[in-house]
Amino acid sequence: MASRRNRKKKERPSPPKTQQIVRVKAPAPPKQPRRASPRQAFSILLPRTFQGRLTVAFVLVFALAVGMVSILTIWVLNADLRGQEETNLEARTNAVAVVVKVRAETAASQSANDYVVSASGVLNDSVSEAIGQSSTLSDYANNVAQADLQLRFGLGTYTSGRVEFIPAVPASTFGAQLTAQPGRGQARDEISYSERFAFADPAGVKPTWYLEVSLSHPYTTRNSTIATVVGFLLIVSLGALVGSIVMARVLATRFTMPLRRLTEAARALADGDLARRVPTDQARTGAAEITELSRQFNTMAEQVEETMEVIRRDRDVGREFLADVSHELRTPLAALRTFNELLQAKAGDDVAARTEFLEASAQQIERLDWLAQNLLELSKLDSGLIRLDLRPDDLRATILSAVEQAQVSATRRGIQLTAELPDEPLVTRHDPQRFGQVMVNLIGNALKFTPRGGSVRVALTPSGRGAAVSVVDTGVGIDPGELPHIFERFYRGSRANEARGSGSGLGLAIVRSVVDMHRGRIKVESRVGAGTTFTVVLPADPRTAPELDPGSSTTPGALGAAVANAAVAAAGGSATSGGNGSRAGSSGSEAKTATAKDGEQPAARKARPAQAATEAPDSGSGKEQGVSGRS
Repeated sequence: MASRRNRKKKERPSPPKTQQIVRVKAPAPPKQPRRASPRQAFSILLPRTFQGRLTVAFVLVFALAVGMVSILTIWVLNADLRGQEETNLEARTNAVAVVVKVRAETAASQSANDYVVSASGVLNDSVSEAIGQSSTLSDYANNVAQADLQLRFGLGTYTSGRVEFIPAVPASTFGAQLTAQPGRGQARDEISYSERFAFADPAGVKPTWYLEVSLSHPYTTRNSTIATVVGFLLIVSLGALVGSIVMARVLATRFTMPLRRLTEAARALADGDLARRVPTDQARTGAAEITELSRQFNTMAEQVEETMEVIRRDRDVGREFLADVSHELRTPLAALRTFNELLQAKAGDDVAARTEFLEASAQQIERLDWLAQNLLELSKLDSGLIRLDLRPDDLRATILSAVEQAQVSATRRGIQLTAELPDEPLVTRHDPQRFGQVMVNLIGNALKFTPRGGSVRVALTPSGRGAAVSVVDTGVGIDPGELPHIFERFYRGSRANEARGSGSGLGLAIVRSVVDMHRGRIKVESRVGAGTTFTVVLPADPRTAPELDPGSSTTPGALGAAVANAAVAAAGGSATSGGNGSRAGSSGSEAKTATAKDGEQPAARKARPAQAATEAPDSGSGKEQGVSGRS
C-alpha cells in the first residue's frame, strides 16, 4: 500500500513553474560636466585674499578711469582739430571763390559776350578757357585751396523757398588734385567742405551766376597730432598704471593690516591666549570702522578673559569649599564615632558616662544639622533662589526683635546688651526676616567674642536717605592681617578658638550676602583688645539704589588681599572689603575698616568663595537662630 501511494505521488504532474521576470536597469547616461557660470568663472579668476582682490579692484578702477579720460580727451581733441580744419577750409573756399570770380569776370569782359553764364545757362567760352587751364587749376589747388579743388558754374532758381543750383552747359565743372608736397607732420585728411556763391550784377543787367567751390582731402596735422597725443597718453597711462599697482598694493596692505591683526588675535584667542589684544595705536592706521571693530574685539576679549577668570576662580573656590565642608563635617563625625566606640565598650555600662556621651553626641548632631542648614541657606543666597520680600517697614522693630532674642544669651554670659533706637520711626524698604537674620548674626558674633563683664551696643541712626545700624562690642578685636578674610567662608582667625565654642564659620558670609541683596554696605572697624564695630548702611529703597560697577568687583583670596594691601599702603592704615572681597587694614592698634559694597553683580558673586549660613549656637546655649561665628 505504501509503495502504491508513493507511485501515485510520483505519477502526479507537477504544477508549472512560474517564470520570474528579471528587470535589468539601463545604464545611466554619463553625467555631463557642469559648465561654470560667468559669475563663477569670474570669481575663480579673482585672487583668494582680500588684499589681492582689493588691489585688483583699485587697479581696475584706476584703469577704467584712465581709459575713459583718455578716450574722452582724444574725442574732444579730434572734434576740436576737425572744427579748426573745417574753419580753415571755409576760409580757403572763400579765397578760391574770390580768385575765380575775378578771373572769370575778367575773361568775360574781354569776350564779345559780357557775361560769365548767360540767362540760358551757357558758360562763356572765354571763362571756360581761362578757368579750365590745368596750370591755373593746379595753382589754385596748391596755393590757394591747399586741397583737392572742384569748381562748378551755373545758375540758380528758387524752388520751395530755397535756391536750386542748375549747372551751366556745355562744360561747367573744373577740378584739380593737390600735388604739392606736404609739410612736416601733414597728411591727407578725410574732410571736405563745399559752398555756393552767388554773384549778381550791380547794375542788374547781367544775369546772376553761381559758383560752387568744393575742397577735400587737404593737408592737415590733425592725424599726427592725435597720434602724438595717443602715444603720450599710452605712455603716461602705463606709467600711471604701474604706479597705481604699487599704490594699490600699499593701500591694500595698509587697509588689510588691521584685519590681519584681528585675525591673528582671534586665532590666538581661540588657541587659549586670552591675554592677546589688538594694539589700538596700530589699529588707528586703518579705517574708522576697522578701528572701532578692533576696539570692540578688545572689549570682547577682555570680557572673555574676565569670564574665564571667573570660571577658574569658581572652580578653585568650589574645590576649596568642598575641602572646607569635608573638614567641617569630619570633626563632628569623628567625635560621634569616638562616642559610639566608647559606648560600645565598658564606658557604656557607666550611667553617668553614657549620659555625658549621649549629650555630647546630641550637641555634635545639632552642629551637623546646623551646618547643613547654613550651607543650604548660603547656597540659595548665592544662586539667587531667594528673593527679598521688600516692604516699607520700621527698622526699629526688626532690631528690637533681634536684641530681645539675644538677651538671654547675653545675660547668661554676663554681658550688657543695649539698643539705642531713635524716638521716631525709621522706615526703609527691606526684608524684615532677612535683615533680622543679619542683626542676629552680628549680635551673636559680638556676644561670642566679648568677655564676661563687657558690653554690646546696637545703635540705629539715619544715614542720608537710608539708615545705618552699628553693632559695637568691647571684645577681643580682630587682627589687622585677618580683616581681608573675615567674610570668607569657614575662615577662622587666630582668636576664634579662644572665644568660640562651636560654629560653622559662615555667619559673616550670610551677613554680606544679605546686605548685598539689599544693595547696602557693611563696614568693620576694629582695634585689637579694644573691640569691634560692624556698621551696616541700607539705602531707602534697594530697587532705586545705584549698582556697583562690575569691573570694580574682585573675589576674595589672593587677589582681594593684594588689592587690600595696596589700599592700605595708599590710605595709610585703613582698608576696605567689597561685597566680593576684603582689603587688609594697617598694622598696630590703629582702627581697621572693612566695607562690603552694595549691588555686587551675579558674575562677581559667583566668583567669590561659597559662603554659607548662620552659626550654630555655642555650647550650652541651645539652638539660638542666626547666631554665628565671626570668622
